[in-house]
Amino acid sequence: MPTAVLTDRERTAVQAYLRLLHTVRAAFDTRSGPPDTPYPPVVPPSVLAEAESALARAGLTGNEEEFFRMLRDWCPEP
Repeated sequence: MPTAVLTDRERTAVQAYLRLLHTVRAAFDTRSGPPDTPYPPVVPPSVLAEAESALARAGLTGNEEEFFRMLRDWCPEP
């Protein structure tokens, strides 16, 4: 259960990061197909741009320590 109270912009940044993370994981999961199957890009530019933009709007660009602290507080590991 989240313990931190995030601003709307911080929450948007965390959600964008989680979408980016799930997209990358899904791209790696496709690698179990046949060897001659073309693979999608690991990180689609639009998903990466969304995450970067959300971080910038939340004032977290270049402040990875604070961002990952918020991420851990809001979305703890099971």
